[in-house]
Amino acid sequence: VQLQASGGGLVQDGGSLRLSCAASGRTVSTYATAWFRHAPGKEREFVAGFWRRGATYYKDSVKGRFTISRDIANNMMYLQMNSLKPEDTAVYYCAAASSNIILSSVTRPEAYTHWGQGTQVTVSS
Repeated sequence: VQLQASGGGLVQDGGSLRLSCAASGRTVSTYATAWFRHAPGKEREFVAGFWRRGATYYKDSVKGRFTISRDIANNMMYLQMNSLKPEDTAVYYCAAASSNIILSSVTRPEAYTHWGQGTQVTVSS
């Protein structure tokens, strides 16, 4: 599966952005898919993801602010980000697994075999 992320940009503290991930080669609902982010000086971290039967999971610090969604018909995945904070600044990546993964692996980058190219999100204070 090939992934193409887009939608990043520069936004002020409290602003919103919507990231998109276009998938080709396989439907986005086949296996787990997720959004990760990587900020300078930090490790890549899980932000939000889909597991089996559409179950969604979020990093604690984005709960209530970010919403992951997908459009299976158009093979797209989205991340709506509201109430953005400077600490959300990072390069955001969409990722997809190539087989069924256990729940405890949903938040682990090593569980995902396919990655988009990343899109920069910068939140100014």
